[in-house]
Amino acid sequence: MPARSRAGVWPFLALAGLLACHAAPAPRPADLVVYGRVWTGDSARPWAGGVAVSGDTVRAVGDSADVARLAGPGTRVLANGSAMVVPGFMDGHLHFIDGGFQLARVDLRPANSPEEFIARLKAYASERRPGEWILGGDWDHERWPGAPLPRREWIDSVTPNNPVFVNRLDGHMGLANSAALRAAGINRSTRDIAGGVIVRDPRTGEPTGILKDGAMGPVQAAIPVPTDEQRDAALRRALAFAASKGVTAFAHVSVDPADLATYLRAKQAGALTARAALYFPLETWHQVADTIAKRGRGDDWVWIGGVKGFMDGSLGSTTALFYQPYNDDPTTSGVLVTPEDSLRAWIGAADSAGLQVAVHAIGERANGLLLDIYDSVAKAHGPRDRRFRDEHAQHLRRQDIDRLARMGVIASMQPYHAIDDGRWAEKRIGPERIKTTYAFRSLLDRGAHLGFGSDWTVAPIDPILGIYAAVTRRTLDGKHPDGWIPEQKITVDEALRAYTGGNAYAVFAERTRGRLAPGYKADLVLLDQDLTRIPPEAIERAGVRATVVGGKLVYQRP
Repeated sequence: MPARSRAGVWPFLALAGLLACHAAPAPRPADLVVYGRVWTGDSARPWAGGVAVSGDTVRAVGDSADVARLAGPGTRVLANGSAMVVPGFMDGHLHFIDGGFQLARVDLRPANSPEEFIARLKAYASERRPGEWILGGDWDHERWPGAPLPRREWIDSVTPNNPVFVNRLDGHMGLANSAALRAAGINRSTRDIAGGVIVRDPRTGEPTGILKDGAMGPVQAAIPVPTDEQRDAALRRALAFAASKGVTAFAHVSVDPADLATYLRAKQAGALTARAALYFPLETWHQVADTIAKRGRGDDWVWIGGVKGFMDGSLGSTTALFYQPYNDDPTTSGVLVTPEDSLRAWIGAADSAGLQVAVHAIGERANGLLLDIYDSVAKAHGPRDRRFRDEHAQHLRRQDIDRLARMGVIASMQPYHAIDDGRWAEKRIGPERIKTTYAFRSLLDRGAHLGFGSDWTVAPIDPILGIYAAVTRRTLDGKHPDGWIPEQKITVDEALRAYTGGNAYAVFAERTRGRLAPGYKADLVLLDQDLTRIPPEAIERAGVRATVVGGKLVYQRP
C-alpha cells in the first residue's frame, strides 16, 4: 500500500476503536465473589482461587486476581483464606420433613443404657399434654450393655398419660407403649403382619411393644396426621439445620404425598434454601405419573424425581434379607417387606411411565433380587436413560458389585452407616459376609455411579461426617483406628464427588449442579479447613462457615 493510502487509514482505525470502546462497556460487576482454595469438582480444572456469581449462576471460576476484576462497589465478597470452597453438598437419600419433625421430638439417640432411655422419655413426657402422642426416638440398643431390645413395661409407668411410639434409629423397628398398642388394636390375639414382625414374649405370647417393618403400620395409622402448619414448621426447621451443614440440595425419599404441597408452599413464599428432588412410594406410581402429566416434573427447586420402594428391612433390626441366616439369630435370614410379584409389577409399570425408580435394598439377597428385577425390566422395555437407583446397596456379593456397575445402576449409599454398623455387624453376619459391606472402593474401581447421603434422621445430615466415614472407616466405638474393612476406603476427592457430582447425576442434574463452572448454579459452601490438607482423622472436626444457594447467602456461622 502507498504511504499516503496507509496514512489515510489511521483516522478510520482510530474512529473504529473509539466506536468499539463505546459499544462494549465494562462488564457489569458480579453480585458475589468468593475467594479461597476452590475445589471445583471439574476434572478439567479441579482447583481455583475464586468464584464470581451473577444472579443464581456461576459467572467465572479462576485465579483470585482474575475473579477480582469482576468485583465492583456493590459486590458482596466472602473471603475464605486458605480454607476450602466446594460445590454445594447434596444429600442423596434422606427423609427431610421427618428430620424437621424430629428436631422438635424426643431424642433417644444419646441414651447409653436402658436407664437413660427411660429417664429421657420420662423427662419429655412430663412436658406433654395428656393424650398427646410422644414420637421420635432414634434409639440404638447396640449402645447398651448386652444390647437388649426395649419393652413396653420399661416405659408404661413413666408415660401413663400419653401413647408412645419411638423408632430405632434405622426406622425399621419401633417401641410402642401399652397405650399406643391399644390405639392400634394390637394385642396377644393379633396375627402376624406380612412384611413385618410383632415381637412377642416367649412365655406369655404378649406383644413386647417392639414392632418391625410392616408390623409398625397399625400404630403409624393411629398417629394423628400432622396439620399443614405443623408440616410447614418442620420444613423450616429442617431447611435451617441443613443450611448450617452445607446441604444445598437433597433427594427426599419415601415422601408423604402431602409433603409435595408443603414444598410448593415454601417455594411460593420464596422460603426454600435447598433444592428438593422428591421420590414418592413405589406403589403410588400411577398417581405420581398422573401428577407429572398434569403439572410437569417441576424445576430446580422442587422436582418430582420418581418413586421409591422397599425390598427388605435393616441389619440392626435383623430384617435385612440375606441368602443365609443371621449368625446371632439363625431362626431368620431377614424379611422381604414387599412381595416379589408386587415389586416386579410396580417397578415395571413405573418404568413404563417414564419414572425413575429407587429401591431400598440392604441384605445380599435383597440386592441380588433387585438387580434381577432391574435387569429384566430394562431388557423388556429397551434402552433408555432410566438411571435405576439402589438405595443403600449395603451388603453385596462380589458378582453383584460387578453387575451393578455393568448395568449402570446408581449406588446411593450412606457412609456414616458404615462406621456405625461396624461396631456390631460382624456378630450379625460373620467375618466373610462383611468383606463386601459398604464396598465403596470396589464399586468405584469397577466404574459404578456412586452417590452419598445420610438417611437423616437415621444418621446425622452433616456431609463432612460422611466424608470422614468414607475416608477413614473408623467405627464410632474407636475399635478400628485404621478403618473397618480398610480396603474399602476412598479418597477425600472421591468422597467429595459422591456428595456433589455423583448426586447431581443421580437426579439428572449433572449439567447444572455438582461443580463450580461457568453456567452452573451458584450453590457453594465455605469450609473452615481444607479437607485435602489435614489428616483424615481430623476431617470430622471441620465445619461450615457459610452456605450459598442460588447466589444467596443462606447461612453464615456467627
